Amino acid sequence: MSDNKQKRDDLDYETTGHSWDGIEEYNKPLPRWWLIVFYLSIVWGIGYSIAYPAWPGIKSASAGLLGWSTRGDVEQAIEDHAAELAPINEQLASVELTAISDDPQLSTYAQNAGGAIFRTWCAQCHGSGAAGAKGYPNLLDDDWLWGGTMEDIHYTVTHGIRNEQDDDARFSQMPSFGRDDLLADEEIEQVANFVMDLSGQTPPSPDMVDAGAEVFDINCSSCHGEDGTGDRFQGAPNLTDAIWLYGGSYDAIHESVWNARFGVMPPMGGADLSEAEIRAVATYVHGLGGGEASE
Repeated sequence: MSDNKQKRDDLDYETTGHSWDGIEEYNKPLPRWWLIVFYLSIVWGIGYSIAYPAWPGIKSASAGLLGWSTRGDVEQAIEDHAAELAPINEQLASVELTAISDDPQLSTYAQNAGGAIFRTWCAQCHGSGAAGAKGYPNLLDDDWLWGGTMEDIHYTVTHGIRNEQDDDARFSQMPSFGRDDLLADEEIEQVANFVMDLSGQTPPSPDMVDAGAEVFDINCSSCHGEDGTGDRFQGAPNLTDAIWLYGGSYDAIHESVWNARFGVMPPMGGADLSEAEIRAVATYVHGLGGGEASE
């Protein structure tokens, strides 16, 4: 045995030959149990990397012999949840719209499911609280361009408004009176002042109100009504209240008359939402505070 690896008879351990201040470094072997666990860990790691996704690739990791993935677990959980809700969704899709509120369990389910659907599909435009924004209707009030009954809301959600994807979409189009030279600049100023006065506001040029009334009667009353209260069948807004989709200032009204507005809502029926989901979100919107009873 070399001098660098002296054997200590009292402990029966070799030393490495390193010594510092009288302290010698032993060359102790690792405990057998530790070695067994270590080698088993290596075997387990190799087996795991073969059975489960582990090895990174250019586009994705290896699939593993078992074909397991967290995405697969999520998809299976979604399928299981959908199967669990299938009976009540079938009931929701088949019952009369006006009868949903008559069943407390079905109504509660529709409200909760509709809220989740709204926050996923509708909140981007109407806001998470459904209060809307400029150009996007507030669904909390009782001002409805196309009607606020369950049937009206269901139809609007299903087919949308002024879109090119659904032939049954609600459609109306206001003429661009200024851009298309249908009215003279002065006439547009006159009718803008009249509309402000009609809604209870003080127009910037009160002397134009009377002339604006004549312009309105000839060019606008066929849609908005002679009294300016609108026409839901055409989606023509009520101009006498204080609710404005694009703003009620003189500049906003002038812009609406000059260039017109053409808001678009996509259809939610078909590929996006099922019939049960549409009925759920219609129930939710109807219950926000502005929903109307069926006639």
